[in-house]
Amino acid sequence: MNNILLVSGTRPEIIKLAPVYHALKTAGWADVQWLHTGQHDDMATQILDCFDISPDITLERGGSSLLDFSTACRQQLDAVMTSRKWSLVLVQGDTESAFQGALAAFYHRVPLAHVEAGLRTGNLDRPFPEEGLRQMISRITRFHFPPTERARVALQTEGIADEHIYLTGNTVIDAQHWTCERLGVKRRIDGQGHLLVTVHRRENWGRDVDEICHAIADIARKQPTLQILFPVHLNPVVQGPVHAVLGNIANVRLTAPLDYTQMQQALADAWLVLTDSGGLQEEAPTFGVPVLVLREETERPEAVEAGCALLIGATRSAIVNEVGRLTNDHAAWEKMSRAGNPFGDGKASQRIVGVLAGYLGITREAEPALAVPV
Repeated sequence: MNNILLVSGTRPEIIKLAPVYHALKTAGWADVQWLHTGQHDDMATQILDCFDISPDITLERGGSSLLDFSTACRQQLDAVMTSRKWSLVLVQGDTESAFQGALAAFYHRVPLAHVEAGLRTGNLDRPFPEEGLRQMISRITRFHFPPTERARVALQTEGIADEHIYLTGNTVIDAQHWTCERLGVKRRIDGQGHLLVTVHRRENWGRDVDEICHAIADIARKQPTLQILFPVHLNPVVQGPVHAVLGNIANVRLTAPLDYTQMQQALADAWLVLTDSGGLQEEAPTFGVPVLVLREETERPEAVEAGCALLIGATRSAIVNEVGRLTNDHAAWEKMSRAGNPFGDGKASQRIVGVLAGYLGITREAEPALAVPV
């Protein structure tokens, strides 16, 4: 039996690895172990429950700092790697958990598979530290699974051999399909829908968070019938200014962070998304919801190129102006809404499992070709 270890620790990792996990379990040719590093705690538990996953291995978080977490994670992963003969380690994205999982595989000479490989901004400071982590993971990966053609080209440009790169589409679309089919997520409101806001990126802490909050306040006062839903990140550097500026505005609803199913429902019912999240740039187009990205650059330029997202930065004036423009220009909003999702067709997990089956010598049917251009 082939032993495969999936390493995850954060909410986005769980969402994007869950479809791969279920596809591997269904295939039946591997003993698949899910390891949770503890990088996210309550948020991770919510997402794991959404996807009917109980981790086989859960690490003890070493402390509150990134250094404490990383040190303890690395030590415990080393023990896990020596506990059995692993055929493969699989990580996703660009988190500290993914990086530690990749290092553990590398030091134990176990082949590494990287889901959502090849995302780049080219700027090591933005997003920090994610851009550096994903570049470093790529240097020790055997199976690169880029979600888009642009991501594949980025890997090729960095000297990754073609035989190690497999274009798959993004597993986040698989996760959305799974949720809509099993949990009944669909649009439930009539009319315009709400403005959905999320802010959490480290590079937006401080002045940018203040600018975003004041922009939302301006929008809320100019459009008192527009409902604004703002799930507020738990970090105090976000909580403080959000509640101070927006806490007493009638049409702004501040909530605790939403679990995965709740967020998908919030997207389905939205008119427009304001976010600095990478994941929402991928997810919102599935529901035909335009995205205004509160950043200066994005590692997901495909959404901008397809026309379903716009990079607008985090200044008060830019946010107010762009929301106002889409409010008054329905044709412009509709064009963005109809742009489609450039990130995949919901079959990325099948392609990944097919590649791994071939490597491990398992007889299988050919994985499906991409159904949409990515």
